[in-house]
Amino acid sequence: MLPLELLVGLRYTHAKRRNHFISFISVVSMGGIALGVMALIVVLSVMNGFQEELRARILGVAAHLEISGPGDRLADWRPVLAQAQRNKDVVSGAPYVNAQGMLANGDMVRGAIIRGVLPEMESAVADFSRHMKAGRLGDLRPGEFGIILGGELARALNVFPGDKLVLLTPQGNITPAGVMPRVKQFTVTGIFEAGMFEYDSGLALIHLQDAQKLLRFGQDVSGVRLKLGELFRAPFVTRELAQSLSGDYYLTDWTQSHANFFRAVAIEKRMMFLILLLIVAVAAFNIVSTLVMAVTDKQSDIAILRTLGARPGSIMAIFIVQGAFIGVLGAAIGVTGGVLLALNLETVVPLIERMAGMDLFPADVYYINELPSKLDWGEVALIGGMSLLISLLATLYPSWRASRINPAEALRYE
Repeated sequence: MLPLELLVGLRYTHAKRRNHFISFISVVSMGGIALGVMALIVVLSVMNGFQEELRARILGVAAHLEISGPGDRLADWRPVLAQAQRNKDVVSGAPYVNAQGMLANGDMVRGAIIRGVLPEMESAVADFSRHMKAGRLGDLRPGEFGIILGGELARALNVFPGDKLVLLTPQGNITPAGVMPRVKQFTVTGIFEAGMFEYDSGLALIHLQDAQKLLRFGQDVSGVRLKLGELFRAPFVTRELAQSLSGDYYLTDWTQSHANFFRAVAIEKRMMFLILLLIVAVAAFNIVSTLVMAVTDKQSDIAILRTLGARPGSIMAIFIVQGAFIGVLGAAIGVTGGVLLALNLETVVPLIERMAGMDLFPADVYYINELPSKLDWGEVALIGGMSLLISLLATLYPSWRASRINPAEALRYE
């Protein structure tokens, strides 16, 4: 046996022949809530996936933490690395040399970041080995002046493994004709694709010893790169190392070097949540219109119930049930559709792109070459709960007005 309020409230959700318009408004409200909830789940899942994918790809090429010396030169990198690795959070480390240069192949010239690395140590810090499309990181050997290019950079220069290109560095040689840029020919030994357009189009790797010779660093390096067991502990590890290292060093972790970028993504996610929540609110407040018309239509029924002994609270509960049913069903449809779409986004987006005949997410704009998605069940529960709360709030005023109807006034002209 159902309670009177629940029984009558559910009965009012089914339209009679004379009030189809009320049912139409109810369906529109339900559809609006479902669409808003589904959009919220999908968009937040994409933002979660986008944030995690960017973090993984950036930190797969960049370092969790870097230690460099004054003037971007570090003379005693081995003792510094040994001291840093005494910290329990430091998993591995590797030296590096950073420089800017121009890569030229005939008439094609591109600027790039030139990074000198030790292949046997770099693989423990970055994921280049996993991203190699041609060649291996171990193909970089000292004295052979080999170079590994990002995929987009290789395409821009129109070079393939085995081709020759020229590297020009701003550190010049003083000649009678003036300061001339240092020029050296390199052989392309490999190509990597990290999936981040910024690195694929602007990063080149050479052997550490070749970089030291080219830049006349001697045995110095630019610094050491560290990989941590837990990347979110980077700020704490930075402070600990700053206290334990003896000497003048610059310490930079990924939360500092990429802080603005990840902060912008987090702010955008919050704003998208608020904007799309307004869609749910607009749809939910259509319930107000539905219940106001239903109350007007059911005045005589309300009066009869009151004369039979129904309390004002019972009348109010009847219309809350009617409005809540619309919100619950709309939220349930939206959550189901949103979860299914978020879990199958990698299949849906290529299908839409083929049908539209266009690239919806170009890599040079969005930094990644595919649309990621990560469903957060906590956010799904939050979205569902907030949509139900908004729907419930939308029922309160019309239901209260229904409970205030005077039976004598309502039945006067019946």
